Amino acid sequence: MAESEQRQRIVAELLEGARLKQWVAENLVEGIQVAAEAILRAYALGGKVLLCGNGGSAADSQHLAAELVGRFRRERQALAAIALTTDTSILTAVGNDYGFDRIFLRQVEALLRPEDVLIGISTSGRSANVNAAVRRARSVGAVTIGLAGGDGGELAALVDIALVVPSNNTARVQECHIAIGHIICSLVEDGLGG
Repeated sequence: MAESEQRQRIVAELLEGARLKQWVAENLVEGIQVAAEAILRAYALGGKVLLCGNGGSAADSQHLAAELVGRFRRERQALAAIALTTDTSILTAVGNDYGFDRIFLRQVEALLRPEDVLIGISTSGRSANVNAAVRRARSVGAVTIGLAGGDGGELAALVDIALVVPSNNTARVQECHIAIGHIICSLVEDGLGG
């Protein structure tokens, strides 16, 4: 690829990401606010946040859990958040004994309570293991939030709060998901007060 073609590609990809974030700013503000309020309610009730996803969405789950447990922008109390993507013994045992589609479901069965929030992240909205966990969370009365891409897939129809980035470009969707997650973390910290 010639240097001029590389430069054009770089600019095009950055502009594509900027346009998608502009779309999020114009269309998902209310949903982001509602998601942050649901998480604040969960914390007020003594609940926690569970997060799950595959691949890059697994990394986003871990990233956002770290922001909540540690801190995002300021010193404050630690907040209970668990990425269901991190325990290799659980993931491999459940995957081996029950199947990959149940790796998050089994953890939700063990850990989730009605006062909690489950955040499922799937760039397609069609991740069977994420959707199974969401179904279970809904059945016990927990609030569910879905970060999806494309048309939202099944995930968007399953969750209480669907935040769908309308693109099939996985990288651009993930960039928007982490931006949305960071904003939620910021709103949650602000909502906690001093």
